[in-house]
Amino acid sequence: MPLLPGAEPFRRDGGRTGVLVCHGFTGSPQSVRPWAEYLADRGLTVSLPLLPGHGTRGQDMQLTTWQDWYAEVDRELRSLSERCEQVFVCGLSMGGALALRLAEVHGPAVSGLVLVNPGNKVHDAAAPLLPVLRHLIRTTKGVANDIAKPGSVETGYGRVPLHAAHSLRRLFQLVDAELPRVTQPLLVLTSPQDHVVPPADSERILSRVSSKDVRQTLLERSYHVATLDHDAERIFEDTYDFIARLAPSVRTGVESEETATGGGA
Repeated sequence: MPLLPGAEPFRRDGGRTGVLVCHGFTGSPQSVRPWAEYLADRGLTVSLPLLPGHGTRGQDMQLTTWQDWYAEVDRELRSLSERCEQVFVCGLSMGGALALRLAEVHGPAVSGLVLVNPGNKVHDAAAPLLPVLRHLIRTTKGVANDIAKPGSVETGYGRVPLHAAHSLRRLFQLVDAELPRVTQPLLVLTSPQDHVVPPADSERILSRVSSKDVRQTLLERSYHVATLDHDAERIFEDTYDFIARLAPSVRTGVESEETATGGGA
């Protein structure tokens, strides 16, 4: 199937510090590409994969599960770890849940997490019925394009396949149960006005992780897809500052020097 505009994965080699960027449920790399490009432009080695079943048509997503989505980001993390001294993981919405799962499973292989409006629970009243409903109803209304900024548009599916929504719920339950295993430095950026993932999900995550280095930023002018919204530049800058504080090669300027001279990991 042809990809939707902007749904192509993005990868760029840079210096010794790697960043894995994870997009959200029913979305595509388009929603977080400016984030990935900002970090790559500053000399970091960046990978932004397209999750299976995403970026084409909703029927394709109906055939995938959270294990497929997780396997993709797991492969990318392993690949970055082979080429970089440190790897940070960033995620929007469900991408935040995938990032947390990587931290739970891989421990010190993940040097830090940056989460934008991370999902932790399917809040729809019908969620407990998904195991049955998914066999009776194929899709429900979409969740894409919750953006306050005029003219900014997210490329995503207009309908949510219920088989995938059921699997998403299972992912959230698994990640939530093991949040105390997360010990990495954590930056959470939360939109108080989010019509897809309530701020309570960020608060739940912050209250359950075991991380000692924890920071939160409120994105007062943005809705759910904040990486394409009014606060996008703040997200990008805060992410880079967070990584630079924790990665010696970034702090000393080695990343930008290697990029300028054609070197890198």
